[in-house]
Amino acid sequence: MQYICVYCASSSQINPIYFEAAEKLGKVLSDNNLQLVYGGGSVGLMGRIADTMLAVGGRVTGVIPQFMCEQEWDHNGLTELIITETMHERKEKMAFMSDAAVALPGGCGTFEELLEVITWKQLGIFTKPIIIVNIDGYYDPLIEMLNRAIEQNFMRDLHRNIWTVVASAEEVLPAILNAPLWDESVRKFAAI
Repeated sequence: MQYICVYCASSSQINPIYFEAAEKLGKVLSDNNLQLVYGGGSVGLMGRIADTMLAVGGRVTGVIPQFMCEQEWDHNGLTELIITETMHERKEKMAFMSDAAVALPGGCGTFEELLEVITWKQLGIFTKPIIIVNIDGYYDPLIEMLNRAIEQNFMRDLHRNIWTVVASAEEVLPAILNAPLWDESVRKFAAI
């Protein structure tokens, strides 16, 4: 395990507990010589986790579309910045260069990234661990919706193994290491 993809907010007007979680996750990753792969932004939780890792010599790869660079939303101090043409290319690059996907709190962009990688895993396209960091119950409604989809037979009970929910940044690495194995054979269970 070398690269950890982290989805998170670009918003700066959020509760400080989310910034603390981003810092803690950055420290966990750098303390374990893991490289961050994230959306390449310079503000919000994105900027905080990148800055935390860079401050202690950690390696950070940002993946960002060209139009965001034109708006000067990109972080200019990263180990590596990969510029893509589209958002779709960005998400694919982030996921498939990583050994796990982790979602800190965020808005629609974070939800969309998380749900897309969950869908890819359901289809056996992405087979690596997915960790939802449920700081202060932030993701409770989404987790409830995923469970409701299973209860209503839109997904199988087996699909609960697609993601792991933790309450803190310190629980992320153990959750990754203990995630249920997943491979392309799950495709036969993708549909109900």
